[in-house]
Parts: sequence; structure tokens; C-alpha cells
Amino acid sequence: MNENVVLEADDVERTLRRIAHEIVEKNPGEPGALAIVGIHTRGAVLAARIQALLAGLTDPQPPLGEIDISFYRDDIGARSPDRQPVVHATRLDFPLEGRTVVLVDDVLFTGRTVRAGIEALFDYGRPARIQLAVLCDRGHRELPIRPDYVGKNLPTSRHERVAVRLRETDGTDSVAILSPLEAVE
Repeated sequence: MNENVVLEADDVERTLRRIAHEIVEKNPGEPGALAIVGIHTRGAVLAARIQALLAGLTDPQPPLGEIDISFYRDDIGARSPDRQPVVHATRLDFPLEGRTVVLVDDVLFTGRTVRAGIEALFDYGRPARIQLAVLCDRGHRELPIRPDYVGKNLPTSRHERVAVRLRETDGTDSVAILSPLEAVE
């Protein structure tokens, strides 16, 4: 398979460490008012890693949550029966009110997943602020959404696919751009 690997395991770790430092810098004096929430599936994994990195930088450690956006997506009815989403549990064991919530996802593309994530958060409470952290921003926005923290900007065509692999779900850490022919396979 011909794929262009743009981040290897060391790059992913370094990128997440930088994002954690940027979160601390952008939110000085607010460690108790900060929360990290990941969008299932890979965003939740990345959120857990960012929260672990923040443990050494903030006191107290921000709480960690995860949300499932399956029923908040605007394309759920348009999907074919064989491409329906897998539903995961939402876990938010802390109040959102008054907090700065850093919403974490793996790839920012059209902005529709993030919109669904924000909508899901508001069903659980009203945070003071929501910030967005993404491992990769590939452009092609359809909604006016801009991340606060970006690991890597990836110029891609609309027909390419970005494959994020994480050791917790895929056995290895990497980010690759797949060509249109490979993206279909």
C-alpha cells in the first residue's frame, strides 16, 4: 500500500506534548476550571493522553471525559444501512458549568464532527468556554470552526483520506495520507 506517513510515533508524542503545553499557556491560573473531553473514538484516546501530560503541568489534574456524537451527526439519516455509526458511552463525571472544556478530536475536516461534539456537550451542561484541540487539521471546512490547538496542518485534497493510527486502538502511532485509490480500498 502506498501511503504518505506524515507523523510517526515520536512525532505524535511530541505533538501531544506541545498541545498540552499550549493548553496550560492559554489557560493560566485556571487548572481547577479546566476539563478535557474527547470525541469517540480516537479523540477520546488522544484526550486521555493529553490529560496524562497535563498531570505534570497543572495542579489539580483536569478531569477527563468522553462523548459519543453518533446521534448528533447531521448525516446519520443519509448513511447507508451498512455504514451506520457504532454507539459508544458518553462519560462526563463532572459538572461542565464554569469550566473551560478542551474538546479533543483526531482530524478536523469539514467541522461537522466538532459541531456535533459541541451540541452534545450542551446537552450535559453549559461550559464557560469550549476550546478545540486536534491532532491534524486537513482543511476543507464546511462550517465556521477553527481549532485553538493544532498538532499538524495537512494540506490534502477532498478525495484523500487521513488515517490516524493510535497504539490503543490500532497497535501503533502514526498519521498517514492515503491517496484516493487507497482511500476507497
